[in-house]
Amino acid sequence: MKKAVFPGSFDPITLGHEDVITRAIPLFDEIIIAIGINSNKKYMFSLEQRIKFIEECFQEYDNVKVIAYKGLTVDFCKIHAIDYIIRGLRNPADFEFEKAIAHTNRDLAPIETIFLLTAAKTSYMSSSIVREVLINGGDVSSLVPSSVPSKIES
Repeated sequence: MKKAVFPGSFDPITLGHEDVITRAIPLFDEIIIAIGINSNKKYMFSLEQRIKFIEECFQEYDNVKVIAYKGLTVDFCKIHAIDYIIRGLRNPADFEFEKAIAHTNRDLAPIETIFLLTAAKTSYMSSSIVREVLINGGDVSSLVPSSVPSKIES
């Protein structure tokens, strides 16, 4: 069974994330969307909300699961017998950053990183942009799946 993990904080999930995951689904028997927990990071949305947003987004896919985790992604992969990490690339800077992580992960465990280019129409999207728009009262419905609130009520 070919299992892959798509790790991230998903605060919140964007249409870019959704695009990469949807395109990866036919490539693997199972995809785990792994929400990393960093106790030093301040999140806009609670872990429960982020899990709910993602589960609703992929509810039609039986081979997509959502799991929260702490620690190294490679350790998560070892525990869940995962051989592949999926990463989306938006631009050359993403590639350089992700390449360093992929090399490090391969040094730590026999795990292969699969890079998928984001679609041109979602290549500018990031969770940090979405949060900034939300904080300033903007509508993010064109940036996030329908499971994520498009505005924050004040």
